[in-house]
Amino acid sequence: MNSSEKISTSDTTKPNIIFLMTDDQRWDNMGCYGKPEFNTPNIDKLAKQGVIFDKAFYAVAICMPSRVTMMTGRYNSNHRVGFVAPDDYTLSQTDFNKSYPAILKNAGYRTGFIGKVGFTVSEKATRPSTPKAHFYKEHMGSIFDFFAGSETHDRNGMITWPEEDQELKNIYKEGRENSGRTLRTGEAMMRFLDTQPAEQPFCLSVSFYAVKHDNNKDMYMPYFEQFKDVNMSVPENWVEGDNPDLPEVVKENARGVYLHRQRSSTPQMYQRLVRRFATQGYTVDEQVGFLVEKLKKKGLLNNTIIIYTSDNGRFQGSHGLFDKCLLYDESVKAPLIIYDGRVPESKRQRREEALISSVDIAPTIVSMAGIEPPNSMQGKDISGVINQTEDLSKWRDAVFMEDLFLVDMFRARYKENANEINQALIESNKSYRSRGVRTAHWKYIVYYEHSPKIEELYNTDNDTVEQNNLVNNPKYQDVLIKLRQQTETLYQKAIQ
Repeated sequence: MNSSEKISTSDTTKPNIIFLMTDDQRWDNMGCYGKPEFNTPNIDKLAKQGVIFDKAFYAVAICMPSRVTMMTGRYNSNHRVGFVAPDDYTLSQTDFNKSYPAILKNAGYRTGFIGKVGFTVSEKATRPSTPKAHFYKEHMGSIFDFFAGSETHDRNGMITWPEEDQELKNIYKEGRENSGRTLRTGEAMMRFLDTQPAEQPFCLSVSFYAVKHDNNKDMYMPYFEQFKDVNMSVPENWVEGDNPDLPEVVKENARGVYLHRQRSSTPQMYQRLVRRFATQGYTVDEQVGFLVEKLKKKGLLNNTIIIYTSDNGRFQGSHGLFDKCLLYDESVKAPLIIYDGRVPESKRQRREEALISSVDIAPTIVSMAGIEPPNSMQGKDISGVINQTEDLSKWRDAVFMEDLFLVDMFRARYKENANEINQALIESNKSYRSRGVRTAHWKYIVYYEHSPKIEELYNTDNDTVEQNNLVNNPKYQDVLIKLRQQTETLYQKAIQ
């Protein structure tokens, strides 16, 4: 099919749905969230023509559990797919069959997946969650009609189907001259659209490998030229060297502390890294532009929903940390842009303040396809928020977040005595697992396995970069008590 050939939508009322996810892209690393030096014109245009969410947060902010949360609409403590014991299970075939791609596939959608998978589906949930082989075709082949996926890097080899699609295979052909991993992902997106039947709605999930990793081989170096001399803005809470104000259990045990020393703890390190992340963000932005133009040419844009987000944030030196996971906003605040070509422009060219969680993604996609979300999905359908039919006075007043990652447990993930190692870390007061809530005005964090528990409380109206912990301020004890109760209540709902 010629790339410029138009195909008309069928008379079905079902929209096409495209879910775009980047890897480790911090929420503010784009123009539409206040950082024009990142040069993201196509994402900014999509945001301007859609709805941009200013209070969207991850239920969990590290790739594997976050991706499963967004596919299944379930909290990390519920699906238990993560990197470390005791919550280090693969996703069972039964649970994957309740994900949004499976539900839409059963409803007649053509489904596709491109890019980094990031988790493993197996016949039954097994441990550990990171087996050496993933068997994508065997365990995901009945759900995805079109697939071009792998783990962390596409350069390590891609699994693709339909097997007879030689053009798809050629995109990832070893040794071919190409422009890098992000542009290959873009080529695969175009191939999916070029092979799309006119009479069938589609749901395409695209998981970019960018903007994670900063080696030359992970970048399209010609695009680095525009950023190599740019003075990238430095966050107010960036810390040179170590941060003495972090909780002791974090300072002594968290991965982000020593990674900051190695990667972002001086002005020179910070500028080097952020320029490279900006380069990768620009390559993603270019593919977003290609995608929108292709949809226009094919006459599909007016019946297509595009959702843009990331799998988690990244500190980049904020709080004296590099990495993600911990519950400060640089890690847990999400970029979220939703364009719905069916909605009148007057209802989608705006910013939205409603509290949104990444656990809402799956039920929203299912609902937008005209299907009732299953009871297994714990998130909320936000389509009413998008089209302004939701009564926001009855909307949630808090989002629940959790971090179950311990780097020492990650190192021990293949050991048979992982549970015992985990318990020993807890008993020696080295666990920095945390949970908390974000409301319209407050952030509460509790390191619940530490003895005594460590708490943090921030007024996000006056302290947007979370520098002034108010937990010991007598003035806010009523707020603290309420948020403690709210966190526990939401946690109990999450594990049901």
